[in-house]
Amino acid sequence: MRDLPGVPSRRTFLKASAATAVISTIPLSSQAATPTPPVPLDEYQPKTLSPVEWAFVMAAVARLIPSDGDGPGAIEVRVPVFIDNELGGGFGSAADWYMEGPHQADASPLRGYQTPLTPLQIYQQAIPVFNEWCQNTHGKIFADLDADTQNQALASLQKDEMKINPELRDFFTLLLQNTKEGYFADPMYGGNHGMQAWTYIGFPGARASYKEWVGRFNVQYPLGPVSISGERA
Repeated sequence: MRDLPGVPSRRTFLKASAATAVISTIPLSSQAATPTPPVPLDEYQPKTLSPVEWAFVMAAVARLIPSDGDGPGAIEVRVPVFIDNELGGGFGSAADWYMEGPHQADASPLRGYQTPLTPLQIYQQAIPVFNEWCQNTHGKIFADLDADTQNQALASLQKDEMKINPELRDFFTLLLQNTKEGYFADPMYGGNHGMQAWTYIGFPGARASYKEWVGRFNVQYPLGPVSISGERA
């Protein structure tokens, strides 16, 4: 999360965002599961995203939570897999959202979601627009830019310097939100591989009992996290 104006520091971002991650606190089984080694990201076949979209997501999340910090990066915890999975499901299709109009695309963000597009449609329509802007501004599409230029481009996207279609104005916010969720969600959803993010911040995961630690502040938790499936870090 470096070099993006208005975005908190890496450590502050990771610590604070953990509280909003979509996770469960009830394990499905008391037996620890044996995790199956995942397919390496360079061999992973996206279920939802096109090759160009996948390349963008891979590059973008790698800049939002880079691998050269003091904790795991978005790539190490497989955030792109989480995003691909979620966009192919009910979240991507806004299956349980109220999507009826009227929509006022230029309304204040305080008035909530103001586009008829589903999250998947926003990704599908915004990525080509952003790639075209990167090509015209920096000479290459986003995934082919060097890391520093990618940071600059994401900062421009965040500030809407390219004056993107109002219906797509929430793209950066959506991308950042999904990156956080993929980083901290239970591994069953595709991200937070090996519960590395939970281990990094000392989060216990889906342990059945944690009440004796709720009131202990600034004390390191001695046990590793447990996933909903029963996997232990």
